[in-house]
Amino acid sequence: MKIISYNVNGIRAAMQKGLVDWVKFNNPDVICFQELKAEIEQVDLTPFEELGYFIYWHSAQKKGYSGVAIFTKIKPNHVEIGCGIEIYDYEGRVIRADFDNFSVMSVYMPSGTTGDARQDFKMNWLGDFTNYINNLKEKLPNLVISGDFNICHQAIDIHNPKSNANSSGFLPEERAWVSEFLETGFIDTFRHLNNQAHHYSWWSYRAGARSKNLGWRIDYHMVSKGLQNNISNVAIHPEAVHSDHCPIALELNF
Repeated sequence: MKIISYNVNGIRAAMQKGLVDWVKFNNPDVICFQELKAEIEQVDLTPFEELGYFIYWHSAQKKGYSGVAIFTKIKPNHVEIGCGIEIYDYEGRVIRADFDNFSVMSVYMPSGTTGDARQDFKMNWLGDFTNYINNLKEKLPNLVISGDFNICHQAIDIHNPKSNANSSGFLPEERAWVSEFLETGFIDTFRHLNNQAHHYSWWSYRAGARSKNLGWRIDYHMVSKGLQNNISNVAIHPEAVHSDHCPIALELNF
């Protein structure tokens, strides 16, 4: 079971840059998209349907903003749109598909880079998301939480930890939240199998950051500890250039 997570920063623009061909070549079973920036009626999804994907979509109420989706070749038993908290569902941040052995969530966590108000919103989200997951895993213990967390956890996950020590996305309280969330029973699958530096999933468009690999690892597949023995492979795909993010891959063996 290959699961891809990809913040496409606008799915229509990404499709114009060859996204469909990339998906066809890599052939994931499940794709978790974030930052769609479109309503489903605005996108010709026929190329994905022709590849065999069932498509489930959660747009933000604000036009051209946020939004998450799950494309899957395996029909889910159930799909849950949103997390049941109106202020977050209004922004299209969570969608979940339940399968026989596990559930997959596509999650787009808020950014705090635009000012104090959004940073406060982000911190409130983090607390609410923890509570939401703690309740959810009582019913669905095998969770795969895939998406853009907008946080680098450790110094190894960011190109310049010293100069970014006070930057949203690498603040001490954000990093502490990741540690605490993992302690509730989750695994950062990439770090579970790969302890090497210089692996990033997002680069600024400024100053040639991507060509210099001056990036941040802010996209994750986090899985319940009960799935630890099912983790068979992980990868980050910086060669995919349809977005300022790149896809991240997780393979689970059942």
